[in-house]
Amino acid sequence: MAKKRKGLTFYQKKKKLNMVLIRDIFSWIFWIFASALLAVVIVFCIGMQTSVIGSSMEPSLYNGQKIFLNRLVYKVSSPKAGDVIVFLPNGNEKSHYYVKRVVGVPGDTLYIKKGILYVNDEAVEDYFNDKIAEPGILEGEVTLEEDEYFVIGDNCNSSEDSRSANIGTVKKEYIIGKAWMKMASGSSNMGLIE
Repeated sequence: MAKKRKGLTFYQKKKKLNMVLIRDIFSWIFWIFASALLAVVIVFCIGMQTSVIGSSMEPSLYNGQKIFLNRLVYKVSSPKAGDVIVFLPNGNEKSHYYVKRVVGVPGDTLYIKKGILYVNDEAVEDYFNDKIAEPGILEGEVTLEEDEYFVIGDNCNSSEDSRSANIGTVKKEYIIGKAWMKMASGSSNMGLIE
């Protein structure tokens, strides 16, 4: 029988590497890296950030508020009434991005009567907090053609939008994307745009 020595010993047990643990660690590292890479690709390929200029979208969006766009959604579908879009007026790349709400889609007939917007002879008052003071080109009926959209700011009496002859209807090719998320004023909190 071998004697056990008490006291100091200069021999240590060699620790065995646990291969399962090492494989799990490398798996976690791989998935964290892959997730971060996917997030970067999505943000740069699909998303975009811009700022709201002016008070035309108040109270939904405020001057200087940062918004995030989905640039891919309108490549596979079309804007719908109620969507908040970002576009370049008349495709002018030297202009700033305009942020407005879609109120008319291709085939719709629009007009303004007594401060109320009518789309296909139905009153639309959901988006505006006031009667529309200046009808602009909607003083008479306007029927939208293929790939034409009519946009108005939520703060309709302080908005340069499709009612102005210099902007007019927005062609689908001039739409940059759908406003998707907004930064809360003065903080880093985000919220969806409705």
